[in-house]
Amino acid sequence: MKVELFWIGKSVGNHVIDGVLEFEKRIKHYHGFEIKEIPHLKNADKMKPNEIKKKEAELILSKINSDDFVVLLDENGKLKTSVAFAEFMQQKMLQSIKRLLFVIGGAYGFDAAVYNRANQKLSLSPMTFSHQLIRVIFLEQLYRANTIIRKEPYHNV
Repeated sequence: MKVELFWIGKSVGNHVIDGVLEFEKRIKHYHGFEIKEIPHLKNADKMKPNEIKKKEAELILSKINSDDFVVLLDENGKLKTSVAFAEFMQQKMLQSIKRLLFVIGGAYGFDAAVYNRANQKLSLSPMTFSHQLIRVIFLEQLYRANTIIRKEPYHNV
């Protein structure tokens, strides 16, 4: 199974960039993994939030195949513990899913078209984080899930 993470726009700030690079390297030790950065919309500052979400949706949906399992990282998604997330990952590996996609929306979230395509929504916290910072938080959890599956000492429970 290949795992991919989509997000809108470039990572900004050394704390985000360094965290992304570190966890990306660690995750690739366990399985195929790729980050797909969807370019930030040109002239977005002149658009209304709903227009931005619609255009971002077109870009996101153009990269999704019909047989992909798509999980949106969304504030209204299901909360999971780290262990439950590891169990979810292991289950998807056993189901022989070709591509498992996680998607982080832009600053305004997702358009209805993306929600309609998604197989599942996942929330990392009831708190709100910037779409920049959530990149590192999610990658750390994905790495942690892999160490839990393999019973490695990173996750101390």
